[in-house]
Amino acid sequence: MLRLSPLLLLAGCATKEGTSERIAQDMSAMPPNTVMLSQTMRELSAEPGFTEALLQQIDKGQKNGAVLTPKLFYLFRSIVLGKDWRGLDRFPGWTIHQVTQTVDLGESLLKKQEAAPMGDVLKVQLGLYALDKAETISLDQPSTLPGFTTNGLVEKVSETVVRGDAPDPQLAPMHAESARLAEVLNRLSLNGFRPDGKDTAPFKAELSGHTASTPEQIVQALTASGHTVTVADARYFANFGHFHYKAQDVQMPFWLDTGLRVPREHWWQKSRKFLIPVAHAEYEWIVSGPKINADVTFYFGIDGRAEFRTNDQLNQPWVMKRFAHQYQGADAVEVTRLTGSLLRAYAYLHTAHPQLPFGGYYTLGVCQDVVAAIEQKMTGRSTMYPDTAQTELFRDQPDDEVYRLMSAIPKDTEGKVPAPERIFGSLPTTEYARLTIPGLREDVQRTYSAWQAGQLESEHSYARRTFTLVGVVAASLLVIYLQRTRRRPQV
Repeated sequence: MLRLSPLLLLAGCATKEGTSERIAQDMSAMPPNTVMLSQTMRELSAEPGFTEALLQQIDKGQKNGAVLTPKLFYLFRSIVLGKDWRGLDRFPGWTIHQVTQTVDLGESLLKKQEAAPMGDVLKVQLGLYALDKAETISLDQPSTLPGFTTNGLVEKVSETVVRGDAPDPQLAPMHAESARLAEVLNRLSLNGFRPDGKDTAPFKAELSGHTASTPEQIVQALTASGHTVTVADARYFANFGHFHYKAQDVQMPFWLDTGLRVPREHWWQKSRKFLIPVAHAEYEWIVSGPKINADVTFYFGIDGRAEFRTNDQLNQPWVMKRFAHQYQGADAVEVTRLTGSLLRAYAYLHTAHPQLPFGGYYTLGVCQDVVAAIEQKMTGRSTMYPDTAQTELFRDQPDDEVYRLMSAIPKDTEGKVPAPERIFGSLPTTEYARLTIPGLREDVQRTYSAWQAGQLESEHSYARRTFTLVGVVAASLLVIYLQRTRRRPQV
């Protein structure tokens, strides 16, 4: 039996009295046709078998932002079965350091079991473009791949609950072109991949008389043939459920304790922990032109895949969306080159460490790490949080540039308080009054204002101030006691 009491107490801090009141007063923040998870579960908990059916659906998405480790899953299950609905509103409320500590537990549990095959060790979708097959393919003709389908992506959990999101009306119609482009970019990224000391077979793609043997050359070929290519650094709130209840979107963020404190409004009030929903970050290639119209993304997902992917499903409005940076021309080429290098590096790491839990998610980073590394290279700073990659593992791949990229970004697994720039930079909007999660707007606005005014307080400084105050009070009481003792008349 896992010993959870310390972490359960830590998570309980997020559900203390006052949180529910702030949420109740801010319900207007939610978009129309949206319901909180706590309300959904409160209404559905009486249905026989529903709780277990829901738990089986957790962790089935790709842009979830967080995967439930054994302890996290046990905690989530305990909250649901115990009907602690307030606990769901800020689940789990841990620091990323506490989350990654539970991954170590997952690693130790897996090491006690026999190694099991994990399917595609490289964790890269290549379609028909095999690594051992030399070929040159043409992009001049329309893709012959099938169109988008929700088969396997949308599932009915009960009469009133569905997991999975509908097709995006703008992006899903481009699925065939997007899927082909993603597979071509994946295969080009693996040119020169030598997991066993042997080169993969050469692969090339042609477009309007231009030949590409690397991902960045595809961007150059698209531009030269009259296409517009924009590479966007996209940030959202992660949705770790993708549920719909009675045709309403179920709001399911994954909450992290940043280590900062929300300032008090009045001196007699107690400050509280600054919790934020974890972000999802990705690079998005937006391509339009005479021959190819596509939308392709790249991120390291909870499925363990670091690869180019299609971007077909409709995001629930509450997750929002912000382009932190947009690259075109030579910058778009460079971002694509770096992305291809990182894809190849992750393929080496998956080959070297096939039994890492969760496909290496957390241990090799989360979706933010790749975006942060490239942002650091392109702009000289990183505004992503959290980053979890264990940099030393990136020595197990041959690209020294990738190792330097991953070494340059901050790490959030040692318990240090992250720079505020990274916390606020991860949010999917800079207009904090527009935030869509009840109880979040006030906390973000007040904490941001305190940061700008140089008055921000962290958990460490709060603890020091509290201990100092306790020490002063204790010393004062001791002095008063000694003075009174000395003044007592002698008998």
